[in-house]
Amino acid sequence: MVMMDGSLDAEKIAAYFKGKSILVTGATGFLGKILVEKILRVQPDVRKIYLLVRAIDAESAKQRVEAEVTDAELFCLLREKHGKGGFELFVDEKIVPLAGDVIFENMGLDAPMLEELAKEVDIIVNGAATTNFYERYDVALDVNVMGVRYLCQFAKKCANLKMLLHVSTAFAAGDREGLIMEKPFKKGETLKEGTYLDIDVELRLVGDVKKELLQDGVGSGDHDKTERKAMKELGLQRSRHFGWSNTYVFTKAMGEMLLGQLHGAIPVVILRPSIITSIFRDPVPGWMQGTRTIDTIIIGYAKQNLSCFLADLELTMDVIPGDMVANAMMAAMVAHSGEEGAEVMYHTTSSLRNPAPYGVLYESGRRHFYENPRLGKDGRVIPTKEMHFFKTIASFHLYMLVKYKLPLEILHLVNLLLCGLFSQLYEDLNRKYKFVVHLVDVYGPFAFFRGCFDDMNLERLRLTMAATTGPEEDLFNFDPKTIDWNEYFYKIHIPGILKYVLK
Repeated sequence: MVMMDGSLDAEKIAAYFKGKSILVTGATGFLGKILVEKILRVQPDVRKIYLLVRAIDAESAKQRVEAEVTDAELFCLLREKHGKGGFELFVDEKIVPLAGDVIFENMGLDAPMLEELAKEVDIIVNGAATTNFYERYDVALDVNVMGVRYLCQFAKKCANLKMLLHVSTAFAAGDREGLIMEKPFKKGETLKEGTYLDIDVELRLVGDVKKELLQDGVGSGDHDKTERKAMKELGLQRSRHFGWSNTYVFTKAMGEMLLGQLHGAIPVVILRPSIITSIFRDPVPGWMQGTRTIDTIIIGYAKQNLSCFLADLELTMDVIPGDMVANAMMAAMVAHSGEEGAEVMYHTTSSLRNPAPYGVLYESGRRHFYENPRLGKDGRVIPTKEMHFFKTIASFHLYMLVKYKLPLEILHLVNLLLCGLFSQLYEDLNRKYKFVVHLVDVYGPFAFFRGCFDDMNLERLRLTMAATTGPEEDLFNFDPKTIDWNEYFYKIHIPGILKYVLK
């Protein structure tokens, strides 16, 4: 281990990236943006940051990086430092957009570019992922599994590669109770006794199902719809067969497994964040992108269109701010750079060191909206109503049965008696009812997660910095114990949701 001798501090972390070339996948995502901004801000002498983005050509890739990455408010401190014209020159000098995709061999890049990358790249950061719980199985396998295979193949061609950091998710460990260790998956390992996971078998299964659908001879428009539904259902079916709750966490676990098999002598760090929330400290407290499952409570409160929610307010929701995850990523890269054959896993989580119950988020939301009521389009105050929480999926299903399903069945009977007068209304309402029930089926296990993530590996990494840097002053702070969750949700996260998500 390179710097696990008590001497890893902010200065050394920043200095490590001087003159380095870094390939980043998933840079248009929330965490990817935070990492890119942080590297550019703390180490302006980084050599190059190559950003692989889906685009048809180099010019489209450049436009996409500008629109979705560097134009973000997140880069405001860099803009202030360099000035408008200077910032654009700085970005053009340091960032190299690449039109490609991890789902293709060689990432879809041409031979000259591959050759240049193989000579130049010191670090690979794989943040590309599809995070949809109910993703098509073929799509999830392509991005979350085959993407890892193709990156490993490329990594072995890199002459100066010092590190491959792979971003997974803490929930790849499955719906377990008790303490969940920072432990990589072994080949074939599953969460259900008596099963063995063979990734090649899963890939062949997808191909076989697609062939069967083609042989059924459905029309092209209908075929696309049928295939999409079949692939989504297959993903959930295979996930649950092996003990995972949804396609996202299942395929992320498969990606970890494949990385463990293929990386060889390449030093690998697998980072498993829990629910990544808005920026805690720098560069813009509260900045965020996209909606997290837990934020449904806040959004529902803000719009007052959600009367109930599936959650036990006493349970811990494991959350970690995005800047802390990026800080941990950079510290881990430095700590394990050049450590031949290493495979180290870090849980960037909070449930063990500083647990945050759902109740803290809910009470912070109530406090915020009572003190800062929302205004409707007519300028009137939107009254803040209390929300009802269901502590079990069974109680939610009972509520849905009494409040919605029984009235639907009555409507169905009336519709039959009136010769189909309310057919369209019944079909629309029934479709919405089934959709809600389906959402609960997919997201329910996540809402009632009872595990606690051990972070002893990450704590050891933190301790290498504690001797030289106080946690409050540390530019690379990733200690969840420094967060007051009440203050964070009330003053930072909830205002961030209102500003950046509910624009």
